[in-house]
Amino acid sequence: MAISSVLPVSPDYFSDALQLSMLANLSQHGWSQHRLFLPETLRMLLAAECGSLAASGALKPAGVGRTALLTLQPAIRGDQILWLNPGQSQACDDYLAIMESLRLVLNQHFYLGLEEYESHFAFYAPGSAYRQHLDRFRDDDSRTVSVVIYLNQDWLSEQGGALRLHPQGLASQDVLPTGATMVLFLSAEMLHEVLPATRDRLSLTGWFRRRR
Repeated sequence: MAISSVLPVSPDYFSDALQLSMLANLSQHGWSQHRLFLPETLRMLLAAECGSLAASGALKPAGVGRTALLTLQPAIRGDQILWLNPGQSQACDDYLAIMESLRLVLNQHFYLGLEEYESHFAFYAPGSAYRQHLDRFRDDDSRTVSVVIYLNQDWLSEQGGALRLHPQGLASQDVLPTGATMVLFLSAEMLHEVLPATRDRLSLTGWFRRRR
């Protein structure tokens, strides 16, 4: 999948320094954070699309669990989502192209056998949150690496909304949802939660999956 001209992407988009930092952090700590991961033009386009979808009612309340056991529990999970599909928009296709490149990088260095990537817009209205959880289901171990990319502009720490990570045996880590920041973590191991914010909180959440 080719990256379109919307993106100011150079051949070394995944530079050696970025790859080394990402892989070292994942290996040692189970998570990695990278600021300004998305080009600003793409962040703005995706943020506008997410906001427009929310305003039109296209985003739907997210459930807890999966398949027949999926239930709406807003006290546990308060975001609204819409899954991405190829061809949905040029901005989404550009984003998915970057994620495909990242899938290849992760497979090259970790031999994870990642075969696909799934992702959705996530919109948290003020006051909504997501309690502590793991991203891998008990009956399905295909989700391997979780990815969160923030779309918010000019986020302030006093506005809340942090992603709180709970690495095993270590102090919790808070990541503010600053625009274009990417967070990667191991889906089966990293307990995490989303804290409530005082303004709309926009992101893309996704998972690299391996064959079951």
